Amino acid sequence: MTDQTRGTIEMTAAMVISGTIGLFVVLSGQPVMSVVFWRCAFGTLTLLAICAGLGLFRPDIVSRRQIVYAIIGGVAIVANWVLLFAAFPRASISIATAVYNTQPFMLVALGALLFGERITLAKLGWLLVAFAGMLMIVQGKSGTAHVGTDYLGGILLALGAAFFYAIAAIVAKKLKGVPPHLIALIQVAVGVVMLAPFANLANPPVDIGSWALLVTIGVVHTGLMYILLYGAIQKLPTNLVGALSFIYPVVAIAADYIAFGQRLQLLQLAGAAAILLAAAAMTLGWTFTRRRVACHEAG
Repeated sequence: MTDQTRGTIEMTAAMVISGTIGLFVVLSGQPVMSVVFWRCAFGTLTLLAICAGLGLFRPDIVSRRQIVYAIIGGVAIVANWVLLFAAFPRASISIATAVYNTQPFMLVALGALLFGERITLAKLGWLLVAFAGMLMIVQGKSGTAHVGTDYLGGILLALGAAFFYAIAAIVAKKLKGVPPHLIALIQVAVGVVMLAPFANLANPPVDIGSWALLVTIGVVHTGLMYILLYGAIQKLPTNLVGALSFIYPVVAIAADYIAFGQRLQLLQLAGAAAILLAAAAMTLGWTFTRRRVACHEAG
């Protein structure tokens, strides 16, 4: 088996696992702060074992400045989890996941504001496509039976989650050379400290089913997923990583349909498709002119 084949399998598995996390969050029935706290707690234990096994606890691996950046990134990534998980019961897993995939556009906007990076016409065009998709999703609430109690609030929370993910991605640029498993460990450890005061630890879950779901979120959706994801990134070209990442929203929408009967109406489905198409185009560097040029050359 070649490295690329192994990496493709690892990336696919990581995205399938990611796509089911909303299902586990909703089924746990726990408050959002508690879910994210336990995700971080069990994730910390898992990643501690992984980092120890890989011999990553050496003073020469990460500097103090990088630890500070990792902590800042941890605050952003934990805020991202809190907002996204809060969006699931409000707007549905499907809609929240589709809206959450506006992350590439948040990243482009922050790059332009903070680093003066140029926004090309192609990127602007895909941004408009994604914005049109967002409008279709917002307008598509009426007539849909399977939505939460605060549809618009859920959409805004998912947008907030995408924003904090983009912040974490920008901070990660300062962590070049730091083993990703160690970065992940620092981030989930930050989450434990951040959320302990808000996690209702005085009244933990009392049934085995809830604990099983929370342990799965921490061990499988955090620890195992990071191992698979980072293993794949090391083996695959960037364009293939970007393409395979769109397995995640497809699995999330499918899981929402199978578990909860969430059926997107036509306008919502078109909006979700527009956002995912635009996000894929941004990630893979598609332009509006490529097809036209190809047709001209063929003629």
